[in-house]
Amino acid sequence: MHDFTIVGAGIVGLSTAYKLSLAYPDASILVLEKEDEIAAHQTGNNSGVIHSGIYYKPNSYRAKNCVDGRHQLVDFCENNGVAYEICGKVIVATEENELPRLQKIYETGKINEIEGIQKIDRKELTEIEPYAEGIEAIHVPCSGIVDYVGVCQKLRDLIEEGNGKVRCGAPVRNIRHNREKNTVTVDTEQESITTRYLINCAGLYSDRVAESAGIQNDIQIVPFRGEYFELTPEAQHMVKGLIYPTPNPAFPFLGVHFTKMVQGNVECGPNAVFAFKREGYDKFSFDLQETIETVNFPGFWKLAKKHWRMGVDEYYRSLSKKAFVEGLQKLIPSIQASDLKPAPAGVRAMALTPEGEIVDDFKFAATNREIHVLNAPSPAATAGLAIGDEIVKKAQEAFAL
Repeated sequence: MHDFTIVGAGIVGLSTAYKLSLAYPDASILVLEKEDEIAAHQTGNNSGVIHSGIYYKPNSYRAKNCVDGRHQLVDFCENNGVAYEICGKVIVATEENELPRLQKIYETGKINEIEGIQKIDRKELTEIEPYAEGIEAIHVPCSGIVDYVGVCQKLRDLIEEGNGKVRCGAPVRNIRHNREKNTVTVDTEQESITTRYLINCAGLYSDRVAESAGIQNDIQIVPFRGEYFELTPEAQHMVKGLIYPTPNPAFPFLGVHFTKMVQGNVECGPNAVFAFKREGYDKFSFDLQETIETVNFPGFWKLAKKHWRMGVDEYYRSLSKKAFVEGLQKLIPSIQASDLKPAPAGVRAMALTPEGEIVDDFKFAATNREIHVLNAPSPAATAGLAIGDEIVKKAQEAFAL
């Protein structure tokens, strides 16, 4: 019998387990992970950015948890020897029609109390990023980069120093309820586990896990692959920190950008293309059942109808390195195709409603025995420790702890 069982050993699941271990040090905590290692999917394949919180709607979960989570994350790395760097970020407007959007982002950042943000001109931009070009920009000095896999490894160590255990290679197949004993049984491929309370942090499969527990949920996870290139060692000097374009609010992604990594390399990207498999990291990854499930979901087609032009552009960039380079050259004109080499891709869990609307904030479902994290969009990695606090509060309320 475990007190708490968490499904998923990405940063949200491990942060939740860690925060529960602090709140209830005598509790027996089990984290189940289907892969043979932790942080194997969204956490371990993202761009490694510590987001500031500048983009997010004021008073949303994303805004509040990002700012809180960023401060907690930096403190955690300092205290536990995890690699990170506060290198700063510039958000660049390259055309006149982007200036109103840039101004709106700046005003949102002020409302969200993002420390140190400044509007800068072309000259100030080149002082920060000598190879970047734009007519105006926002400097966000508190943004940074971090080793998220290293964060998760340290979280696992801390969990297992107490009464916690992280069990890899344990995919969850079914969830059953014993009403008389007030327990939940989690069936994995190897065994059945009895627990008092269950918390679902399964990321790309969060909706599937919730469905197996009998949760009525109208949103569905649709996977989008983000493909990256990496600068060659000879070209890495062109990027000092993080260089982002001014995002288009009509499109749910931030656009291709340059990201310095804690390992010293520089990633370029990502684009955003529909993945024919939830964990489809390769261009040719395909799962027939998952593809049918997506194309049968009305929200997918409504989203596609709304953004088909952008979708075509993203696929073109996926198939054409030349087009990808042209996107990067809007920020750094001197970048050439010879400066890039292929890098691993990531997959983002996009939660959609049947109406084709993107669920752009965190979404939870709770019963008196379970909490399901149905949507944890970016900046979930930055906000992970704050989300853990949020889930502990929800557990205390839902479970009457």
